[in-house]
Amino acid sequence: MKQAFLLKYGEIGIKGKNRHLFEEKLVRQVEYALRGVEGQFRVTRPQGRVFVEAESEIDEREVTEALTRVFGVTAIAPCVYMDDTGFDDLAKEVVAYVDREFPKKDFTFKVDARRARKNYPLNSMEINAAIGEKLLDAYPTLKVDVHHPEVMLHIEVRDKINLYATEIPGPGGMPVGTNGRAMLLLSGGIDSPVAGYMVAKRGVTIDATYFHAPPYTSERAKQKVVDLAKQISRYCGPMKLHVVNFTDIQLAIYEKCPHDELTIIMRRYMMKIAEHFAKEDGALGLVTGESIGQVASQTMQSLLVTDNAATLPVYRPLIGFDKQEIVHVSEKIGTYETSILPYEDCCTIFVAKHPVTKPKLERIVRSERHLEDVIDDLYAKAIDTVETIFIE
Repeated sequence: MKQAFLLKYGEIGIKGKNRHLFEEKLVRQVEYALRGVEGQFRVTRPQGRVFVEAESEIDEREVTEALTRVFGVTAIAPCVYMDDTGFDDLAKEVVAYVDREFPKKDFTFKVDARRARKNYPLNSMEINAAIGEKLLDAYPTLKVDVHHPEVMLHIEVRDKINLYATEIPGPGGMPVGTNGRAMLLLSGGIDSPVAGYMVAKRGVTIDATYFHAPPYTSERAKQKVVDLAKQISRYCGPMKLHVVNFTDIQLAIYEKCPHDELTIIMRRYMMKIAEHFAKEDGALGLVTGESIGQVASQTMQSLLVTDNAATLPVYRPLIGFDKQEIVHVSEKIGTYETSILPYEDCCTIFVAKHPVTKPKLERIVRSERHLEDVIDDLYAKAIDTVETIFIE
């Protein structure tokens, strides 16, 4: 008998002949999530199930918390995982399990047995009845309720037998690494970490680019973004964070371009630089935290002009979210408190008093011509001086 965790998945189950590839990615993500957890674990996937078996003493709450950060998992069921040594031993273990897990024996219950191994001597209905009888004999204060039980006791008979009564919701989605790679434009704000989380939830591996503007932005601002990258990497897996010195490009834009177009032109060069690193890393798209109409640079017209600077597709998972919905997710994933720390990033230090909200692409391109004598050198310098940090 072992303490274990049955991991349930959703969409992976409909992947047909490719399902084993998704399961393998899921197992790797589970192993990554458990690296910082005290104890020894063995992750297996017998007969369409994924189990985390404890090979030593563990803290169940700590393990469960780690597993709730694994995309692809829809539910985590702490369970007892044992060899089949006969029905009497199973019945004794069920009685002991109920005694351990439920100190007060004043609830209604139902036994839900699934016999996947057809050579087991009892069928599912017979297991339900026999186990229910054993529990009522052991704890007369229990009552059976087959329609609305307070406790559902699940028993699965396979090559081994597992039993559980509790399911903790998982994050759902797809295992990271099953749907390509993307480059996240990561700032110190609330939105972009949530955007990275949302795209990773669909199985996308994430790297990130951050635009730093010393001395106008401090080392604390940079550290804030590193901390945000670490927080989302708990869900997204290890990533590369490219820290780009953007000061000279921003100053040139400020000096040579109309001030009401500063933000749009700045965003366009961010897209170009992020795309350079995306292509180096083998990414198939860019990811931003933009939401329609949230600020002047996020109107439909502004997004159209911004997208024109990139050749890769731009994914905006928060496009239809309002601010409170984004805040809610950031609180759930643990990035909110870091995001609201008062350290400005380069997106906030050169902001026009009256930014254009309906920019025209032709006019923006015409304004960018004022940079022609300097921009190629500044662009090359920003790329050559990048600092790449490996986040785990």
